[in-house]
Formats: sequence, structure tokens, C-alpha cells
Amino acid sequence: MNILKYPQKAQWAEIVKRPQLEMSQLRQTVEGVLRDVKENGDEAILRYEAKFDHVELSSLIVSEEEMNEAERLVPQELIAALSLAHDNIAKFHQSQYLESRKIETSPGVVCWQKSIAIERVGLYIPGGTAPLFSTVLMLATPAKIAGCKEIVLCTPPNKEGKVNPAILMAAKIAGVSKIFKIGGIQAVGAMAYGTQSVPKVYKIFGPGNQYVMAAKQEVSLHDVAIDMPAGPSEVCVIADETSNPAYIAADLLSQAEHGVDSQVLLICTSERMLDEVASEVQIQLERLPRKDIAVKALANSKMILVHSLEEAIDLSNLYAPEHLILGFDKWEDVVEKVVNAGSVFLGTYACESAGDYASGTNHTLPTHGYAVAYNGVNLDSYMRKVTFQHLDKQGVLSIGGAVVEMAQNELLEAHANAMRIRLNDLK
Repeated sequence: MNILKYPQKAQWAEIVKRPQLEMSQLRQTVEGVLRDVKENGDEAILRYEAKFDHVELSSLIVSEEEMNEAERLVPQELIAALSLAHDNIAKFHQSQYLESRKIETSPGVVCWQKSIAIERVGLYIPGGTAPLFSTVLMLATPAKIAGCKEIVLCTPPNKEGKVNPAILMAAKIAGVSKIFKIGGIQAVGAMAYGTQSVPKVYKIFGPGNQYVMAAKQEVSLHDVAIDMPAGPSEVCVIADETSNPAYIAADLLSQAEHGVDSQVLLICTSERMLDEVASEVQIQLERLPRKDIAVKALANSKMILVHSLEEAIDLSNLYAPEHLILGFDKWEDVVEKVVNAGSVFLGTYACESAGDYASGTNHTLPTHGYAVAYNGVNLDSYMRKVTFQHLDKQGVLSIGGAVVEMAQNELLEAHANAMRIRLNDLK
């Protein structure tokens, strides 16, 4: 990791830059695949499954027999862990439901808002180097609680045409409606446009590689909503002299092993602690099965020595990390100053892994600095807020004059007339 000591504020903007990807060639590929899927449906998807996932499929949908087989293959200990995580995720997201009140804004004018679930949503679950069955719980559980009528899931199969059994088990626990063996760009296209097998959805959720992210952004321009723009996963850890260097190093590496394009940032107020964490990173790195991935991610990463926790928070807010860990004793003194972060982990024992799996908060979060304007997936992500208003005769008399006056001054005579004819009848 690159070590920076007491950088000047003028350097901060450069420090918080993420590695840039070359997107022009990638977008050309994405647009071509999406166009093919839109025009040729299942036939195109089967071709791309053979090309990209190296599997010849006779059917795209996961059968009932495959679901039953998955339940037999998944160890009981993992099923218990999935169930515990699902229960906590459900508790947290159920608590987010807010009852709307009817408000009389003027005499005779009553307004209210109602949350209505998106009827059909699509979830993308990567297979790749790490099958993210935890993400199934994170995305499907709030969708079910929100009341989405149909939850469609796409995930790449292996070369034998099978889906990871833990992904299928998580989907069953969380209440997914249909599961398809489709990966990458073609999965995004299938859900965005609909095919002979895959229903068109109204919003797509889920992480993926740069091709999946580019595909999601492309279809969001014209065809379907998406959860959020996203890039490679990242963490910022803030430490002081009270931190546990082994814990801090473990937190940095837990993020670095996600992928070669992941990024980790340590902001530390103690030079001794920074040195101890650097040593611990090297020790723990040697024991990681995904060491090669973590090493490449660490090359994009930084350790930064600053003068105070206040300065550390300021730098973190500029970075706007996906995950922020305040890995020290007196986090209560500064936590209110955190304004830009996807999810925040407080104190020595709150490792990012807790939120990634089982604390109950959602791990689908804004990356690449989007935390300045976006939040992570929550119950509202699966709902629309529809507003209602009712006017009786008194309501027309209360606001009718103002409506006519404003409409006339905007030169919208039909708007003015719609209210004026009602006012005239009441007078």
C-alpha cells in the first residue's frame, strides 16, 4: 500500500481519486450484446452463455428438481447461517416501513402519500470468483417485504450448467419467484427487455463486474430503472492509537480480496499504529487463499497519516466511501461528523463482514464516491411513493384564486380555466 504522511489539503482531491477504467471498448461490447438480446431473445442468450460462461444450455430457468437438489447439497450449518442472516435483514428492513398521514394543507384540501411496491424486480447475482449468495438475501428480502409481486433472479451457471447451490438455497429462503441461468451483459439485457423465457422487469438490482455495471447504466437510459450507479467495492478505515492493528489489517484485507479493482484506504492519527497495521497486513496477506487478488487491490490503495480524528473524518467525507469503519474506542465523539458514506461500522468489534452478511443492514451500497448523493438499497428502493389529493368545494375556494393567478402568469390558460370554471360554478 502507498503510504502518505500528513498530506496538505491541496493534495486531498488527488488522494481520493479512484483508479479509472478505459470504457470506450467496453461500451462497444456492451451495446452490441444488448442489441442482440433485444432483437433475438433466448437464442442470443444461449449463444452468449456458450461464449462467455462456456456452457451449452437447453433451458435457462432453474427447475424445481435443481432447487430440491440444492437443498440437499448445502450443509445444515450454512442453511442455519443463511436463516439467521435473513431474519436480521428482514427485521431491519421491516422497521423502515413508515405509515403516511393525511394532511389538510388548506381548508378542504387533503393530501397524502402511499407507498406502492414495484410489481416486478430483477436481481443480478454474480457467480465468478466468489458466488455471492449473501447478496441474494440482501436484495430479495426487502423486495419480498415491500410486496413486489414477482422477483426474478439471474446468475451465471458453471460449465456443467448448474447454479451454485447456496445461491439457490438463499433464493428459496428469501422468496425469489424465478431463477435463470444467465450471466453478465446478457442477463441485464434479458431483464431489461424481456425474452421468451425471462419476464421484463421494472427495476434491476445487484452488483457485478465492469461489463454488468456498464450494461445496467446503458439500459437505465431508456428501458428500466436501476438501483444505483456503482463501481468496484471499497472501504475506508479510520484508526487511532487505541485501535487493534490486527483487526484493522483484517478489515483492509477483507475488502481487498473482493477483486483486483477494489480499493482500501486507511486514515490513521498514529504513526506507530500505521506501521503496526502495515506489518499486520503483510503477515495476514500470506495466509489468504485469494492473496493474488488482494495484492493487486492493495496496489490501488493508500495508508494516510493525519493529525487528528477531525481531519480524518474530513478526508473520509471527501472520499465518500462505500464502507466506513471507525475502528477505535471513542467513535461517539466524531460519528455525528460523518456525512458521506454508504454504511458505517462503529468501534473495535464492528467489522465490515458483519454488515456484509448478518447484522441486518444492506450491503448493496453506493461506490466510486456516489455516497455524496445516493444511499444503499433499502425498503424504499422497491417502492414508489404515489401522492393523492382531494378537494371539496371549500378546497376550491381556499386555493382556486392562487391557482388561477399562477397559471395565468405562466401563460397556461387551460390550466387557469380548469380551476376557474369550478370557482365560477361555486360563486
